[in-house]
Amino acid sequence: MKKIILIGSGGAGKSTLAKKLSEKLNIEVYHLDALFWKPNWVGVSRQEQIEVQHDLVKKEEWIIDGNYGGTIDIRLQAADTIIYLDIHRVICVYRAFKRMMKYRNKTRPDMGEGCNERFDLQFLKWIWNYPKNKRPETLEKLKEISKDKQVYILRSSKQIQKFINTL
Repeated sequence: MKKIILIGSGGAGKSTLAKKLSEKLNIEVYHLDALFWKPNWVGVSRQEQIEVQHDLVKKEEWIIDGNYGGTIDIRLQAADTIIYLDIHRVICVYRAFKRMMKYRNKTRPDMGEGCNERFDLQFLKWIWNYPKNKRPETLEKLKEISKDKQVYILRSSKQIQKFINTL
């Protein structure tokens, strides 16, 4: 467990788990949101996303937190461990909303500098629709690679805590 990716809906707890894993395993975390958003919510190009990820996966060990489905295959191929947080959408929406309030007009620790947290109805809708729009494709990808990699699908805070405790 040296090359770990965390994926799942917004609000599922990826960044929180990444931080806990980093502390426990002493492996550096790379938050894709922090790498792919420039100040004032200006996204980097897809080509830059690809280049950044190719550079990251060359490292000896890492924890990468984030979805970015258009480039997920780079991380899936390089990872030895995939953790999918399959948390119910009601919990994810609640957590994302709570996070929006907590960091309102401030930059979250796992976000690009100058990207102040704001109320984002479109993001909340994306989370709500994640089980229908993204989950099936993600589960299919995980099924395909589960023969070659360690794949963990965690569906509750209790399962996440148990996973952390077993490390």
